[in-house]
Amino acid sequence: MIRTERLLLRQWRESDREPWAALNADPEVREHFPNLLTRQESDEALDRMAAGIDARGWGLWAVEHDGALLGFTGLNPVGYETPFTPATEIGWRFARHAWGSGFATEAARAALAYGFDEVGLEEIVSFTATTNTRSMAVMERIGMVRDAAEDFDHPNVEHGHRLERHVLYRLRRP
Repeated sequence: MIRTERLLLRQWRESDREPWAALNADPEVREHFPNLLTRQESDEALDRMAAGIDARGWGLWAVEHDGALLGFTGLNPVGYETPFTPATEIGWRFARHAWGSGFATEAARAALAYGFDEVGLEEIVSFTATTNTRSMAVMERIGMVRDAAEDFDHPNVEHGHRLERHVLYRLRRP
């Protein structure tokens, strides 16, 4: 578990399944993803994130505020081949009601510190569709720098899809 001033980053719980599924069924939350997730897909994603934390001791943690699940933030090995892999990414996804409160930035700073100080990573990357200006703003607030030469077409997005092109940000160990 990681505590910040307002948040708890923790392992996933059974009670997280319903709010996690609602978050993944929200068209605004999933605007920069190719599709919404079904309940089964959402449950499978939660299971993968929990298993990653169990296996490594770190990963994509559930983010809680005042006992309520807001979404996730954390670190994850990139699971497909690109010019910048192997790499560990930082990522986040929050319910709409949590937007605009600085939660993503606060949680991401804690995850970065964990990645560098506890895991010993030398570099952490982040990426998103070129349309996702909110996530790019978080990347910049946490000190990441865009590496435009490494922008890429996401291998898991259908060729020609409006979300295929992704920007890449990097941060090296301080």
